[in-house]
Amino acid sequence: MIKLSVNINKVATLRNSRGGNIPDVVKAAIDCERFGANGITVHPRPDQRHIRYEDVRNIAPIIRTEFNIEGYPSKSFIDLVLEVRPTQVTLVPDPPETLTSNAGWDTKKFSDFLKEIVLEFKSAGIRTSLFLDPNPDMIESAFQTGTDRIELYTEMYATDYQAHREQAIKPYKATAKKAAEMGLGINAGHDLNLINLSFFAKQIPSLQEVSIGHALIADALYLGLENTIQAYKRQLLA
Repeated sequence: MIKLSVNINKVATLRNSRGGNIPDVVKAAIDCERFGANGITVHPRPDQRHIRYEDVRNIAPIIRTEFNIEGYPSKSFIDLVLEVRPTQVTLVPDPPETLTSNAGWDTKKFSDFLKEIVLEFKSAGIRTSLFLDPNPDMIESAFQTGTDRIELYTEMYATDYQAHREQAIKPYKATAKKAAEMGLGINAGHDLNLINLSFFAKQIPSLQEVSIGHALIADALYLGLENTIQAYKRQLLA
C-alpha cells in the first residue's frame, strides 16, 4: 500500500494570514488522520510563514500514524527534529528565502555534509529521506550517505504530464529502479494531484509514500477535507 502523508503547511498559511488560531493546525492534523491520511507532513521554515516550530511541538504528541518533518538541516532544524523525534525527517536543500522546494540535493557535492546529518538522525532512531531530482546519477552517492529513503521531486513530472506523460515519467522510473535495486525506499512529492497521481503511482511500483499538500488542501475547499483525502487514496489504488 502506498501511504498518503498530508502536508498541512497551507492550513498554517491561512491561519497566519489573519493571526489567531483559525484554522487550528493541530485539529487539522487530527482530522486528516481521522479521515484516512496515513501520515502528516510539515515543513517549518525559519521565517515561520506557515508551520511554526511551536506547531511542530504541538502536533508531534498527537500523531497516531506517521509524522514527517521536512526542511533544510540548519542547526535549529536539527535541534527541533531531535527534540520531537518524528517517524521520518526529509532533508531538502532549500535556502531560507526559497518560496517552495524547487530542487533536489546534489548528493555528490554534499556527500560528506549529508552523511554527518543522516547519521545523527538515524542514531536517534529517526528514518531519513533525501529530496532528489529524478536523476539516476545521484542514487549511488545518496545510498552512500546512509539514508533510508529518497523523495522524488515531482514538479517536472507534473508540469509535463498533460502534454507528454510517457516522456515525463521516464527519468522517475529510471531513478526509482536504481534506488530500489540499491535497497532505498522511495517517496515522492510536489505538485502531485488528482489528475496526475494515479499514473505516477502505477509507473513507480516501488513507491512507498507520497506527500501532498497544496493541491490537496485546495481541492478540500470544494470537496471537503474528508472526501478529498479519500479521493487521493483512491487514486493510489486505481
